[in-house]
Amino acid sequence: MSERPTDRPIPERNVLGGELEPCGTDPVTGFHRDGTCTCGPEDAGRHAVCAVMTAEFLAHQQQVGNDLVTPRPEWRFPGLEPGDRWCVVALRWLQAYEDGLAAPVVLAATSERALEVVPLEVLQSVSVDVPDDPGALA
Repeated sequence: MSERPTDRPIPERNVLGGELEPCGTDPVTGFHRDGTCTCGPEDAGRHAVCAVMTAEFLAHQQQVGNDLVTPRPEWRFPGLEPGDRWCVVALRWLQAYEDGLAAPVVLAATSERALEVVPLEVLQSVSVDVPDDPGALA
């Protein structure tokens, strides 16, 4: 009879129910700076949404007091530019969505924890994922 070790947490899944894929490594993102949007119990803000930065989203975040542009070396934060993929706080992403300025989302790299704040249909409406079979897009 095999037992699951109790010291290893159950891996987080993505919003589609699959394995959580990496979000970004250049720059290295994630609450744990491991390239994934894994939250774990210590991430109260839920840095769960893998978003592709746009100039509009970055400007919006600055306007609401969430500066994602200025480097903060003490937090291992390089500052972001349009095109960077970054794990953003689900509530901040939803705020931008409601203001019409949501950044595109990579569903396969967005933690299921995002669903505690953002409905799947909302995330899907701005998804930039490409399915395994691109022919399915036709």
